[in-house]
Amino acid sequence: MFSWFENRLDPYPADAPRMPPEGLWRFILHFSRGAWGYMLAMSACSALIAIFEVILFGYLGELVDRLAKTEPSQFWQVEGSRLLLMAAILVIGLPVTQLVSSLLMHQTLMGNLPQRIRWQAHRYLLRQSMTYFQDEFAGRIATKLMQTALAVRDVAMKFVDVLVYIGVYFLGALVLAASTDGWLAVPFFLWGALYGLLLWWLIPRIGAVSQAQADARAVMTGRVVDSYTNISTVKLFSHSSREESYVRDSMDGFLVTVHRMMRLASIQNILLTTLNSLLTFAVTALGVWLWTAGRVEVGAVAVAIPLALRLGNMSHWIMWEFAGLFENIGTVRDGIGSLALPRMVTDMPGAQPLTVTAGSVEFRDVTFRYGGEGEGKGTAVLDHLSLAIRPGERIGLVGRSGAGKSTLVNLLLRFHDLGSGAILIDGQDISQVTQESLRAAIGVVTQDTSLLHRSIRDNISYGRPEATEAEILRASELAEASDFVGALGDSKGRRGLDAHVGERGVKLSGGQRQRIAIARVLLKDAPILVLDEATSALDSEVEAAIQGQLELLMQGKTVIAIAHRLSTIARMDRLVVMDRGRIVEQGSHEALLERGGIYAGLWARQSGGFLECDEIAPEGEFPLEPAAQLP
Repeated sequence: MFSWFENRLDPYPADAPRMPPEGLWRFILHFSRGAWGYMLAMSACSALIAIFEVILFGYLGELVDRLAKTEPSQFWQVEGSRLLLMAAILVIGLPVTQLVSSLLMHQTLMGNLPQRIRWQAHRYLLRQSMTYFQDEFAGRIATKLMQTALAVRDVAMKFVDVLVYIGVYFLGALVLAASTDGWLAVPFFLWGALYGLLLWWLIPRIGAVSQAQADARAVMTGRVVDSYTNISTVKLFSHSSREESYVRDSMDGFLVTVHRMMRLASIQNILLTTLNSLLTFAVTALGVWLWTAGRVEVGAVAVAIPLALRLGNMSHWIMWEFAGLFENIGTVRDGIGSLALPRMVTDMPGAQPLTVTAGSVEFRDVTFRYGGEGEGKGTAVLDHLSLAIRPGERIGLVGRSGAGKSTLVNLLLRFHDLGSGAILIDGQDISQVTQESLRAAIGVVTQDTSLLHRSIRDNISYGRPEATEAEILRASELAEASDFVGALGDSKGRRGLDAHVGERGVKLSGGQRQRIAIARVLLKDAPILVLDEATSALDSEVEAAIQGQLELLMQGKTVIAIAHRLSTIARMDRLVVMDRGRIVEQGSHEALLERGGIYAGLWARQSGGFLECDEIAPEGEFPLEPAAQLP
């Protein structure tokens, strides 16, 4: 029975993720689609439960009157059939309805619905543009994802379950009280009006505080995660106290919202207790007066007073449900600001997979500036740049920091859209093909290698998940990683390829992470290869050992290599020298030395194989003073 209800709602829908709408209710409907049939069934059960409870309350008064007026010997003859009907409602109808309602709520919806929301939102966020993740704390995004999923579930379920139950129960109580004497319904009506005013004043304030609290909680979590993620930097600079202050500031901001919320909670309890006491007093006094005047039977009084007490007890629950509802609405509104954002880079309608037949790459009159085109957007990082790379050609990009080398690579990977111009691979404009197929055709080894907190095997096979064990081992050997991988272990006793590397690969040295990254790209075996400071984290001995493997990796591929250590790219087919977003020189290593231009000057000024800072810094950057330069 439990399994049947648990399998009614698929927690992992296969629909392609779409941008959530920005409006509150449209956002909730977007993420709860597919679940509304079960929520409406649960709502019907809640309404039926409320009706059953009001019927039983009403019959209680009639039963008191029957007991007072009917002879015991005639009681079953007069009242037997109705009593059995009420017994059936109490013993069968109410439990069965509650059973179905509980199964729908707890088995079908409570677990599956937020998981469904997380799944849909996570899939959408995975396809967000790089700029989105560069502008946000990872911890803050994760917090918003998790708390918004729960908030959407609670808002949707409270509306179709709790509000229906409350509405039906209150209306039933009014009808029940008025059915004996209209005056007996007056205290309930006045209580309902005052209760509504209290809700009208209190709930929006709770919602506003809740929205501020959700944002403050996300900021606090983001700062804590940021400190833990960069713990090595914190310790290297002895900034534990500074990080404490940084996080304390966000904690103080969160605590302010907590105090505001608790003040509202105290006001709510004080006013509500007073209101409920007045209701019970008024109903009791009025009921006794009407009974002494002979206008109502004792059964009506016996029903009205417990009904007032029941509503009084329920009112605290109702208030917290309303408060929770608007608190969750505030959380959803806050989450909309992070989750319902358009992707900056999207596939064109009808985009087709990229087909790489030869591997030619062409940058055609490319202009790009961060933040887009238009006034006030800053100097172009790439300015009308054109570059054609032949299939199988290996080029090296050379230039000072800020010349636009990495930006060129990021545009090839389509992490950003161009301001103008086009980038073509085998004649296909990359803006017209799917991003997944584009990046699948390009292997990249970057300077800042980040590994997944998974096993060595998982990290290497990330390049080709279907790879065999033998292929993974071979890639590890070619990347000169097999020696240290065999000696690795983790806190759970996993060793070798099964050992986990820690968050971002923190358990490995920079050189070890770099070799795992190279093994990953070796296994991927993409036709276009990008090496962005691929050996920067390796010592000279390991770099010399791995150069042969890099040569093997580059065979038959179109290669774009970036390196400040010019000796590592001097053997490329062609060197392209960039300065301030333009190509200023290109040719072989020997030809550029003979030319005596910028490249020759950079080569001459190298010390220990590294490119020094030049006296001419890119716009917006400051050159190092001569005393700070390498000798």
